[in-house]
Amino acid sequence: MNLTPKRLLGATAAVSIGATALLGAGAGTADARGRAYCDRAERPVWSGDPSRNVTGHGCSMPSNGRRWYTVEIDTLVQPHHETDYRNGPVDRTETLHDRTIRCMGYTTRGDTVNWFGCVPH
Repeated sequence: MNLTPKRLLGATAAVSIGATALLGAGAGTADARGRAYCDRAERPVWSGDPSRNVTGHGCSMPSNGRRWYTVEIDTLVQPHHETDYRNGPVDRTETLHDRTIRCMGYTTRGDTVNWFGCVPH
């Protein structure tokens, strides 16, 4: 095969177009990978164990459905309940910053996102 400048130029163009297409497809995949972000969230702690449900506010949602979602939270408030009852007394409240959790799914109602099946990341 005789490599002429015209063929070399064509091969270089094909490689650069392919690389651009691959880089373009990879750009903005944070949402496609199931990542979300919330300004503030609450997660109750019952009898020493955190709830598997988290209520988020000011959340940016992923663009497609996934099996697991990674949720980055700026401020996570955890009220520690004295009993296992929702309206029971709160012993203390703990505020955590810059936390990441993984959740199985979510439901939305207005500006509130209810994450369920959540575990620490």
